[in-house]
Amino acid sequence: MAPVSDFYMRYYVGHKGKFGHEFLEFEFRPDGQFRYANNSNYKQDTMIRKEGFVGQEVLDELKRIIEDAEILKEDDANWPPPDKVGRQELEIILGEAHISFTTTKLGSLMQVQQSKDPDGLRIFYYLVQDLKCMIFSLIGAHFKIQPIQR
Repeated sequence: MAPVSDFYMRYYVGHKGKFGHEFLEFEFRPDGQFRYANNSNYKQDTMIRKEGFVGQEVLDELKRIIEDAEILKEDDANWPPPDKVGRQELEIILGEAHISFTTTKLGSLMQVQQSKDPDGLRIFYYLVQDLKCMIFSLIGAHFKIQPIQR
């Protein structure tokens, strides 16, 4: 595993539509800080922001997920570009490797299969699913635990 100081990860997905700029974004910084923002203006919803810190074990697990996905070997040159549907961005620094991908919002696996680079885009698609699952689990565990009533 790369040292903590050599790790950074940020993911963004969003679009601008009739409800304004709606997006989901999260990042993990080298010192263990994570930041999460979810902006939905649907029915006058307000932006949700969460921040916290994770330990070395969580950072190591994130690095393992990223390394196992082999996303660092991919290139977004043949992925669908951002469009009116929206955009996704993924930036990762892991050791000496630094990637920054941009593509359109992906609505289904069929869209991935029909792209010019289905293998690379599939790796991206599943990695994003894993990262979202992890951040939602962290937020659920960190911010929604109900105290024990005695």
